[in-house]
Amino acid sequence: MGHRLFASTAAALTALVMLCAQTPASGQTAPAATKAVKTTVSTNKAWTPPRMPDGHPDLQGFWTNSTETPLERPKELGAQDFYTDAELADLMKKDQDRLALNKEEGRPTEPGTNPDVHYDYTQYGLDRAQAKLSWNRRTSMIVGKQGTLPPMLPEARKRNADVAAKNRGHDLDGPENLSLSSRCIVVAQESVPFLSGGYNNNLQIVQGAGVVAIMHEMNHSARVIPIDGRPHLPADISQFKGDSIGHWEGNTLVVDSTNFTARNPFHGSGDELHVVERFTRVDADTILYRFTVDDPETWGQPWTAETAWSKVDGPIFEYACHEANYSLRNSLLGARVAEKEAAEKKAGK
Repeated sequence: MGHRLFASTAAALTALVMLCAQTPASGQTAPAATKAVKTTVSTNKAWTPPRMPDGHPDLQGFWTNSTETPLERPKELGAQDFYTDAELADLMKKDQDRLALNKEEGRPTEPGTNPDVHYDYTQYGLDRAQAKLSWNRRTSMIVGKQGTLPPMLPEARKRNADVAAKNRGHDLDGPENLSLSSRCIVVAQESVPFLSGGYNNNLQIVQGAGVVAIMHEMNHSARVIPIDGRPHLPADISQFKGDSIGHWEGNTLVVDSTNFTARNPFHGSGDELHVVERFTRVDADTILYRFTVDDPETWGQPWTAETAWSKVDGPIFEYACHEANYSLRNSLLGARVAEKEAAEKKAGK
């Protein structure tokens, strides 16, 4: 499926196209080895970021948000915010041992034969440990002693349960019943806020006058963020990834996103989702990404998470979700065949 580019205005789209045209189309290098950042993710006040012509920090380049840090803290860690250096080193070693085992098991058993490459994630660099990772001492992305999502409100649990129940047994009635990701409309990693997934965790940032654009490798989608002082869209206009408006606070790009729709929920969120993201380049190879989520219809209190983005070599190649959408067509066709067979069996044919 061809990539889609949604821009807020024609001017913003033009700026994005011109900026992307300036990006070198050199060949992509092999994934970098796992990199350890043994410090907590925090700003480095002694480091001065490079500047754009307008004087604001230069965030441009290719980045990855791939990480082994979970969104929520494992229960066995209790209120432990950070790993010790020794604990972090042990986690890193276990991950490399796991990668080595995957490589060993993925080798051909006989000359001229190959394993099932669909499940051999090392074959095409799909194993997370083959990519460059930002290791840090945080035990969870969610900050604070709790380290987990706040309890979901009863009305939110009912809302989500009702949606699931309505579609149960009707998953393949038609394309509209399938998830947005199955239809290649919005995939989880490209939603707001950005969270890493199993693969395709690279992003490209380009900056221009009055606009910042972030292209995500997953679904090859471009998010265009105006920073020219315009207001949000009218409240009655909602979008799958919300409406994002940015501004600078010192060296930090602050992006305020509203106008979401519950049709693309973030961990069960509703229409009142409000996300504030903060992008701060803390050294030549790292962007601190911190976001706060507030949805009074889903959680009783806002919650905040942070992680690091690491600089990687580009370019990012186009992602094809469904080539010509064969997968979607075949899934629906298979359901119709199954229904016909069930009807014939019931009729005694």
